[in-house]
Amino acid sequence: MTLLCDPSTGLRLAAYLDTGDPLPEWADAVIPIENVEPIDVDQQPSANPRRPHAIRIRSAVVPWSHVRPIGEDIVATQLVLPAGHTLRPVDLGAIAACGHTGVRLAKRPRVAVLPTGTELVEIGKPVRAGDIIEFNSLVLAAQVEQWGGEATRFAIIPDDLEAILEQVSQAAESHDLVLLNAGSSAGSEDYSARVVEELGELLVHGVAVRPGHPVILGMIRSGDGKIPIIGVPGYPVSAALTGEIFVQPLLARWLGRQPDQPGTVSAILTRKVTSTPGDDDYLRVAVGRVGQKFLAAPLARGSGVITSLVRADGIAVLPRGSQGLPAGATVEVRLYRNPAELERTIFAIGSHDMTLDLLSQFLAKCDRRLASANVGSQGGLVALRRGEAHLAGSHLLDPETGEYNLTYIREYLPGVPVKVVALVDREQGLIVPSGNPKMLQSLADLARPGVSFVNRQRGAGTRVLLDYQLRLLGISPESIQGYSQEEYTHLAVAAAVASRRADCGLGIAAAAQALDLDFIPLYHERYELVIPDVYFHSDLLAPLFQVLADPSFRQAVATLPGYDVSRMGNLVAEVR
Repeated sequence: MTLLCDPSTGLRLAAYLDTGDPLPEWADAVIPIENVEPIDVDQQPSANPRRPHAIRIRSAVVPWSHVRPIGEDIVATQLVLPAGHTLRPVDLGAIAACGHTGVRLAKRPRVAVLPTGTELVEIGKPVRAGDIIEFNSLVLAAQVEQWGGEATRFAIIPDDLEAILEQVSQAAESHDLVLLNAGSSAGSEDYSARVVEELGELLVHGVAVRPGHPVILGMIRSGDGKIPIIGVPGYPVSAALTGEIFVQPLLARWLGRQPDQPGTVSAILTRKVTSTPGDDDYLRVAVGRVGQKFLAAPLARGSGVITSLVRADGIAVLPRGSQGLPAGATVEVRLYRNPAELERTIFAIGSHDMTLDLLSQFLAKCDRRLASANVGSQGGLVALRRGEAHLAGSHLLDPETGEYNLTYIREYLPGVPVKVVALVDREQGLIVPSGNPKMLQSLADLARPGVSFVNRQRGAGTRVLLDYQLRLLGISPESIQGYSQEEYTHLAVAAAVASRRADCGLGIAAAAQALDLDFIPLYHERYELVIPDVYFHSDLLAPLFQVLADPSFRQAVATLPGYDVSRMGNLVAEVR
């Protein structure tokens, strides 16, 4: 409703409006209907009973109240959406409000992803010895789609030069970019460089980046012009990082926008890392806040360890020429995760146990992440002493007293008040191939000629247990073939046995079952969580104790072979 004062009569006039109606030229304010009341409906009936001739305004009103002025939202020549902007639903409304019926868009770049390799098999097909499941093209295509491109995955091409040439030529005719996966090194069946040379111009073969050193960059013929081709290394981590380093900036440029700028955080390295002097080294790290500082725990560095990228919270780039960094050095981490997730992360460093994966799943339901680094029981206690973890898993046997962990806690954590909480009791034994072809029965058999062994790393509780038992048996470590061959987890030991790199290894039953191996039980041990008092009662760790008391979690752990959950969650000791 609007009001007007008639200068000839002195009467204040009003007009009724619906929301969205234009304002009469004589009006300068709107009064909501709920702020007026009729005063003479009975004396002066109107044609519309809802619109009386006279009204009373209940409160004062200033000029232009409840009026949406012209130009409040969009004015002619005003920039509404900049070039390179990714359209959202609300942007479509703004475009229409400007009176436009269409808008010019950047075409989604079409990217062909061609996997090569005679050893590759498609996902879901039976896998035989020597076969490799082909999933790099799945990762690369998903990256392209995430970055705004349109990906086409081609069928696996065997290591045949003519077949690869034919498929690359075909892909180039209908795409803007070709990603030729594998075959970029210098092996006898690595044809990618020759393919680029025959179809166009080879610009680069090898970059100063690890992992991902043998990247190929070139231009190949396509119709009347040329398009870029990238030879992507075959190792999974190298392939994924090549996408991040080379493909993503190129697609961003074509789409008229800046490459994604991930969030960063300064973090302290939990252990020493080495690096090749001439290359930028992309180090995968798990990140968590412990106290007032962020920590970065280096993960597995192999180019084929795709799970290291799955577990990684970010990437720290060690610049060429650095040759590595010491423990305690500060690194800038390019985050894969939202920084808020890091605040909900429980950082665990210490011994490996299969239950930690289950624990991580249950904690996720409680809005907590469990980031763990497997450095062995002694390494976990050292991490606690340095303030680099919220807790550590440990199963260190004291040969003098027969007790677990307490002696080592007093040695490695002097003056640090901690609480020791039981997680599981578990069996340790020999992991052997199915059928136990060497007929192994005890540790004494490790000294037999022709028996190869795979060990755990120094400082691991399993290594301490092994050395203790060998001393009791009077067996010298030097007499054991493979004693110096080390792995960092029970699953890695089982994998070494399954791949015939060793005849046996000392580990847990659950690891043997996971890879369909046999298990010879030998010892019972305690696996416990060592938690500094400063974190024991924190809100961050509160869900951890809820999970340990959860019957469904206990049942899930109990189904794993060789585990006893009867003491789970019990406070074993307080050490001050």
